[in-house]
Amino acid sequence: MNRARLIRILIASLLGLALAAVVAWWTVQQDQRRGGTTAGLSVPAVSIGGPFNLVDHTGRPVTNESFAGKYRLVFFGFTNCPDICPTELQVMGAALGELGADAARVQPLFVTVDPERDTPQALAEYVALYHPGILGLTGSPSQVDAVVKSYRAHYAKVQQGAGAGDYTMDHSTYTYLMGPQGEFLTVFARGTPPAEMAQAIRTHMKG
Repeated sequence: MNRARLIRILIASLLGLALAAVVAWWTVQQDQRRGGTTAGLSVPAVSIGGPFNLVDHTGRPVTNESFAGKYRLVFFGFTNCPDICPTELQVMGAALGELGADAARVQPLFVTVDPERDTPQALAEYVALYHPGILGLTGSPSQVDAVVKSYRAHYAKVQQGAGAGDYTMDHSTYTYLMGPQGEFLTVFARGTPPAEMAQAIRTHMKG
């Protein structure tokens, strides 16, 4: 493994740990508030998510306001992903199945971190393999980069050969749950069981 790849892995690990720490802190504070153990405790300002301008897999321009009123499951990946993306999208689809009628209140989003290759058509064919409700989102490299950064996620191109297209992508493996106003609610780690994900979504729906 070359030095550049080691550096990328280290950076990705540090970003993942930072996000996990913020989420853990936020969750503890929320639990304390619900339990009434700390009167008047304010929720820390967790800046995850925000405005974006992208294109969905039908070619329609979308912003964060396009999904106002719906919960959102957000995963960052790419269509040439060999294992993580297929697994996590299967989990997402299964969780939506567990939700039954409540799934209509959730918009699942697959945001590509590889806009150079992931055209709307490529995304349409890809997300259709996992659940009919999943929307694939892409945009210009700068638009995608802005969204990834707003979610405190990460991605990096890893060259695998001499050709321009001989590369893969390192990327975050969290699935984010955002609220009806686009507010951050929680993240699900890679490998979260579908039933557990569905139960957490239901809990947030009940307030």
